[in-house]
Amino acid sequence: MSGHVAVHALLDQGVGLRTIARRLGPARNTVRRYAHVTSADELLVGRWSGRTSILDPYKPYLNQRWAEGCTVARRLFEEVRERGYTGGESVVKKYVAKLRENFPHDPPRKASSVRDVTSWLTRHPDRLTDDQAQQLKAILTRCPALDRTSHHVRAFAELMNDRQSKHLDQWIASVQAEDLPALHAFVTGLGQDLDAVVAGLSLRYSSGAVEGHNNIKIKMLKRQMFGRANFDLLRKLVLLAARGRS
Repeated sequence: MSGHVAVHALLDQGVGLRTIARRLGPARNTVRRYAHVTSADELLVGRWSGRTSILDPYKPYLNQRWAEGCTVARRLFEEVRERGYTGGESVVKKYVAKLRENFPHDPPRKASSVRDVTSWLTRHPDRLTDDQAQQLKAILTRCPALDRTSHHVRAFAELMNDRQSKHLDQWIASVQAEDLPALHAFVTGLGQDLDAVVAGLSLRYSSGAVEGHNNIKIKMLKRQMFGRANFDLLRKLVLLAARGRS
């Protein structure tokens, strides 16, 4: 129905049918059909055929269901048959084909997964695409608790990026004042090794390189021992390691 509105908006500006077709994309006959009706609903009341149809009493219902997102002809046929329609399925299919041609539906957007939302929350807002930012905004609007959580997550990210350990106590207090159990568990974990956390938020040194090196060694050992992890192999690995240190 937006096509009808767009055509009449350009007609009101004095734009010709040929130019409108070139700007909007549909064929000139489609533009002419839009131009000759005063409202989009008139396109759906039987004016395609020019004569009365057995489906005419049910077209308003079909239009409503199409607008609601039901686009399967077989299902629409079954629904109007339950409401008294006695015609054939082919008539419904032809009408649905006209609806699909004139009022195409946008493909449904894939639902955001938990992993998607987590990634968007922990990523810098400037690194989100416009579509991701809009989806995240809609999700946070529907879930106030998640919205409050996102503010705390981003505030903590700023503490890490800017090494603002002096503001850690204030951040912890603000989280504890909220009814956010998941973040409370995170704060409890921070308190169990608070000195290390403060050091990590203050110093430019990192143990990441050492941890990465150790992870590589552990993965190598796992590959070597896969399917053969018995006591003989473990004993050999221990003896070789001891010999290398001596």
